[in-house]
Amino acid sequence: MAKPSIISVIDDDEAVREATGQLIQSLGYPVATFASATEYLNSGRVSDTACIIADVQMPGMSGVELQQRLISDGRSIPVIFMTAFPKDTIRDQLLSAGAFGYLRKPFTDTCLIACLDKVLAA
Repeated sequence: MAKPSIISVIDDDEAVREATGQLIQSLGYPVATFASATEYLNSGRVSDTACIIADVQMPGMSGVELQQRLISDGRSIPVIFMTAFPKDTIRDQLLSAGAFGYLRKPFTDTCLIACLDKVLAA
């Protein structure tokens, strides 16, 4: 089986999704972007994903629910979360469930790159 190869960016905000995708591409990583967690799950790219960068709050399935779904499906894909509405309880829940990062929007490229480097080095 091939090693997972793409970074999947999931955010309902098109500007954030595209900017994040472009940053990741500029670092030399293949990227796929999705407007929702459901779109991602139905994309056929789940098994190709080396890391997910997901918004916490999205219409339909939230980033929190996506992480829970992946865990219950037996998938251990590293996740970096981003949010414009940070809450300590949500951060603690996500990190204790294995998230690699919890970034407050707007975050710097440097912060995202540091999280991504941590994921990909693991």
